Amino acid sequence: MSSDSYTFVITPKKSLFNFNFKEIWQYRDLLLLFVRRDFVAVYKQTILGPLWFFIQPIVSSFVFYVIFTGVASIPTDGMPPYLFYLAGLTAWNYFSSCLTSTSNVFVSNAGIFGKVYFPRLITPLAIVISNLIKFAMQFIVFMLFYVYFLYHGANLHITIYATLFPVLLLLMAGLGLGLGIMVSALTTKYRDFTFLVGFGVQLLMYATPVIYPLSEIPEKYQGLIMLNPMTGVVETFRLAFLGSSTMNWNALLYSIVSMVVILFVGIVLFNRTEKNFMDTV
Repeated sequence: MSSDSYTFVITPKKSLFNFNFKEIWQYRDLLLLFVRRDFVAVYKQTILGPLWFFIQPIVSSFVFYVIFTGVASIPTDGMPPYLFYLAGLTAWNYFSSCLTSTSNVFVSNAGIFGKVYFPRLITPLAIVISNLIKFAMQFIVFMLFYVYFLYHGANLHITIYATLFPVLLLLMAGLGLGLGIMVSALTTKYRDFTFLVGFGVQLLMYATPVIYPLSEIPEKYQGLIMLNPMTGVVETFRLAFLGSSTMNWNALLYSIVSMVVILFVGIVLFNRTEKNFMDTV
């Protein structure tokens, strides 16, 4: 029977650069179902449910306030310390959630991948979108505290850089997705990466100006911190909403270029791995 008699013909990808984004759009209903699954399943059997999305940044920022301001007395460029930490965590948490959640896509979805066909890239994309809902909740928490500190006389103002907010979201999502699917592709053969991801993300946070301002880093070490593409994102986020930061356009441009390169390499590795990952998972 010829292939013309079928509604849909599934053929293996012949090229690593075969990015069939049109097919992802055709499966958009499945994408939305995965988004709902990823969002609901995490807290389905918890008592507080989605309230954990609000509790996590509030408690983490308080711990940072006690340790790094109360004990270590690290300055925060004149910004309210608690809001300074909350702003950094709000941006960082979305990136780290995308990275850690997508880093185990092949292993955690091996059962469904081996039974039915659909564009595999839908799974990590659904994770990124569901984490965007979590980010929205934490951003609301940030804005509530922002209004509180503003009402009590803090020197805060939203700058013109707030118009870059969609770009910052895209950078956080793209960097997390790109790095995550890279690790996911490697995890199918080397399970050590499963244990390294959580540890590595924690180390990377301390190499990002989340709990300290970039201006407090000695000049000879600032170049190393700037190699982290999340540095420009976090600094721009603070400048956009708090009005003070060491952000510069070169750092943001570097973050954009890094995101494009990392995402491209990640998708290429993902396409290569999905051809035969069932043989190694």
